[in-house]
Amino acid sequence: MPFALVLTVILALLAIFQIALALGAPLGRFAWGGQHRVLPAKLRIGSLVSVLIYALIAVLAWDRVRAIDVVPDVVAQVGVWVVFAYFVLGILMNAISRSKPERNMMVPVSIVLAVLSFLIAMGYGELAMAAGA
Repeated sequence: MPFALVLTVILALLAIFQIALALGAPLGRFAWGGQHRVLPAKLRIGSLVSVLIYALIAVLAWDRVRAIDVVPDVVAQVGVWVVFAYFVLGILMNAISRSKPERNMMVPVSIVLAVLSFLIAMGYGELAMAAGA
């Protein structure tokens, strides 16, 4: 469970960051290619969509470690592997960003999220099933 907790905390911090971007905070150099100090409307919407994606990822992670039971087990298992692939892609996309601040901040974050999602996908941190359940 610690892996799902750490993953969720990082995603919550990223969600706060994305909400700040969506509200017009001048932090655009850290996201979306770093081309805008303040994001234009379409990217602000993208930031809000990111928050929803982060929430879905957290649900899948918690379901995979059996802390909650929201989706069928196979959906959680496959879903977390998809999440792992998403974060690996995130490493690559952030690494090629033209924005040095984005590369410096988001590559390490993406690596940590990829490692955590890999561990969760492998079943590490899974809660023991209750006796008789």
